[in-house]
Amino acid sequence: MSTWYLLLYDVVPDYLERRAPLRKEHLRLIYEAHARGELVQGGAYYDPTDDAFDGGVLVFKTSDRAVVQKFADADPYVINGVVTRTRIRRWNVVVGE
Repeated sequence: MSTWYLLLYDVVPDYLERRAPLRKEHLRLIYEAHARGELVQGGAYYDPTDDAFDGGVLVFKTSDRAVVQKFADADPYVINGVVTRTRIRRWNVVVGE
């Protein structure tokens, strides 16, 4: 049985600049996980008070939490310090799929 997981990212203040050389590889990992049916949605979130992106969330649906951890461990944003903190949270969906 599949479970929903959120992979939460906190990012550096200069996220947009620092992600640029890593973005192609990051997106490759995202599209591959999506094609396998593991990654459902993802994107960065924005803090309007600071006028900056300050994190991201990736929504996974998988029977194995290790799939989410493996993704995070391979992500060049994490490896290269653009992401300063990762958290994996099981998500109990109440409304929706």
